Amino acid sequence: MTGPFLSLAQIHNRLILTARQVLRQHRPGPDGCCPTCRTTGCPVADAARDVLHTATRVRLWATTPPPDDSVDPPQPG
Repeated sequence: MTGPFLSLAQIHNRLILTARQVLRQHRPGPDGCCPTCRTTGCPVADAARDVLHTATRVRLWATTPPPDDSVDPPQPG
């Protein structure tokens, strides 16, 4: 349980640790199925990957927004 006394950095770290734990528990086996959900496309693992991706992009003390990954930088040519 997250108490009101935790800092943003502590909540951020707990989100990352929880997402990693979920990914370990829902890692597909040799047959490609999740051992917990027994499905091939585990929605829980997908959600954990999304949380991990989002949490690693967040800069808690940044003054400028992080660069947008969806825009390709111009290639010299």
